[in-house]
Amino acid sequence: MKFSEAMMHDSIWFERPQYEEAREHYQMFLTNNLTHQISKPHEEEGIFTKATSAVAQVASSAASGLINDIAKARDTIKQSLSNVAHQVQHVVTAESDSHIAKLETENLDLRKLIADLAKQVANLDVRVSKLEGKTGQTSKKPEDDDDDDFDLFGDDDEAEEETEEEKNKKAEALAKYNAKKAKKPALIAKSSLLLDVKPWDDETDMAEIERLVRGIQMDGLVWGASKLVPVGYGVKKLQILCVVEDDKVGTDVLEEEITKFEDYVQSMDVAAFNKI
Repeated sequence: MKFSEAMMHDSIWFERPQYEEAREHYQMFLTNNLTHQISKPHEEEGIFTKATSAVAQVASSAASGLINDIAKARDTIKQSLSNVAHQVQHVVTAESDSHIAKLETENLDLRKLIADLAKQVANLDVRVSKLEGKTGQTSKKPEDDDDDDFDLFGDDDEAEEETEEEKNKKAEALAKYNAKKAKKPALIAKSSLLLDVKPWDDETDMAEIERLVRGIQMDGLVWGASKLVPVGYGVKKLQILCVVEDDKVGTDVLEEEITKFEDYVQSMDVAAFNKI
């Protein structure tokens, strides 16, 4: 990046030389006017002396010297700014060259990496092709299978040669198997339920609620442990566990039976349901 490009966004004062020249003329005008103002009253009054003229000349000389000092200071500032601009341009150029060299190095590394990856992919394609060729040869079925080597269901001639004694043994074994299977108990599907029974308020007798719930007796229903769980504002609910046979007792039946005690029970919910 060049210095001129870096300074593109800076505002430049193109009319500065004209402004400096006009300012110098203005300073000279002020100096001449001061000398004239000092000498004119004395000339009008007739008391303008050599001393007064000397003072006016000294003032004029001092003003001219001040203007020269200001001009020198401006030149010094311009020279300093020029040196700074040159140094900035040198630094920017060095950084740009370094950045370009770094980018070129990274570009070469990326090209090398891509070439290596392409080579590895090509090698993998060759290996996969070889493996697929071997697998195809292995899984290929022989064309000349001899279906006459064996008979899955046996020969009819051998079945005819089966003796009466063998037939009786087979029938006896089959009868024993059927009898054993008939004695085996059938699997009964059961579930474990955790019920939440909620009262109307904190004045409801929770012991009476538990007594009423446990008083529900059905075929396939067994009551388990229970406890009182705080709900809030002094109200407690009854949590009670039961085991039911799925074919005989359902949750709808339990809810219907428990909510019959409407003077005590507000509602019933199934908090947990697990198959046994």
